[in-house]
Amino acid sequence: MARQLPLPGHFDGAAVSGVWRVPYAQRARDAVQWAAAHGVHPAAEDRVRICLLLVDVQNTFCIPGFELYVAGRSGSAAVDDSRRLCQFIYRNLHLITRITPTLDTHLAYQIFHPAFLVDTQGRHPEPYVRVSVEDVEAGHWRFNAALAPALGISAAYGQRHLLHYVRALRTSGKYDLTVWPYHAMLGGIGHALVSAVEEAVFFHAQARRAVTDFRVKGRHPLTEHYSVLGPEVTTGPDGEILSARDEELIASLLRFDAVVVAGQAKSHCVAWTIADLLAQIRAGDPSLARRVYLLEDCSSPVVVPGVVDYTEQADAAFRRFRDAGMHVVRSTDPLETWEGLDLGA
Repeated sequence: MARQLPLPGHFDGAAVSGVWRVPYAQRARDAVQWAAAHGVHPAAEDRVRICLLLVDVQNTFCIPGFELYVAGRSGSAAVDDSRRLCQFIYRNLHLITRITPTLDTHLAYQIFHPAFLVDTQGRHPEPYVRVSVEDVEAGHWRFNAALAPALGISAAYGQRHLLHYVRALRTSGKYDLTVWPYHAMLGGIGHALVSAVEEAVFFHAQARRAVTDFRVKGRHPLTEHYSVLGPEVTTGPDGEILSARDEELIASLLRFDAVVVAGQAKSHCVAWTIADLLAQIRAGDPSLARRVYLLEDCSSPVVVPGVVDYTEQADAAFRRFRDAGMHVVRSTDPLETWEGLDLGA
């Protein structure tokens, strides 16, 4: 029977809400000694291969005071999620073959940022404004023509693309275009993994002699990229390709015996990633859905009091995933108790 490992001495659950420098050299030494003390073997020797997919566990979403902190209804949701996530990694480090963290990555001028849009008076929208098909058709929100040279497009194309884009979102049944605060800016501190999570991921790599599979998403200026597996809209108004689905990552995930998913936000990037993975599974072998495990206590929905609350949508999505054959589990449950996961002797 598989066992859970103790938490290493350096882990401080109270520090999860902070941003700090990981002492890499010391943690590398600690990890090697810890692996030897607890009989932890290299990941390459795993008989049962488990991938932990960490969706956007970045400061911008997970640290209080940052741009899109996922407070949930409790006010401390993302911090609590990250603490449980670190504990899950350490306690099950000997069973996790690979960790794949995704990094939401943005630039100043993107279709969901305020600077991209203007109203009839030339004013930019406030964050969390939703831009509907009707808004664009009526001219209430337009492409900011001043950005055309910087983006390498014409003003006319920018406007045609905006209308095409909101129509494509509606046709696909996704949320209306949402204007988000500037967040996960490439090169900024908000873009980095939560320090405590980064430390746990680095510790795993050293202890298990494993390569961390970082995945960057979201830089294309003309489309959103909630799911790590592909953008919300893949083509422009003339049928041109904006950004393609990551077929290599999809195939890689489906070669594991189990894929465990956690991260932020449950209502957006987590839900869309799982939905995309499920669509690919259904297109091939629907039974593979049983290999996917969702850590329900390590993800939370976007909640902005008095503005938006996506809790019900997130919970409904997880119910759909469970009904499709995926498993909704808790990080504190021993892996040998997870339905369908045979860890052997």
